[in-house]
Amino acid sequence: MEERVPIPQKMTLTVLEAAEYSNIGTTKIHSLLRQPNCPFALYVGTKKLVKRKAFEDFISHQLVI
Repeated sequence: MEERVPIPQKMTLTVLEAAEYSNIGTTKIHSLLRQPNCPFALYVGTKKLVKRKAFEDFISHQLVI
């Protein structure tokens, strides 16, 4: 049986994990990741990941997304 690291302990999240964690849709997260200078985007080759702490900081300072 594979043990999974809890989301709050991960450094990076997939778009699906970020959507589950934040209750923001995957389409919106993909849109945010495409923005120039997105503070929480991390690209590993063609794979898009979300820097969890930067994502949390970004969300905490927004009134509207």
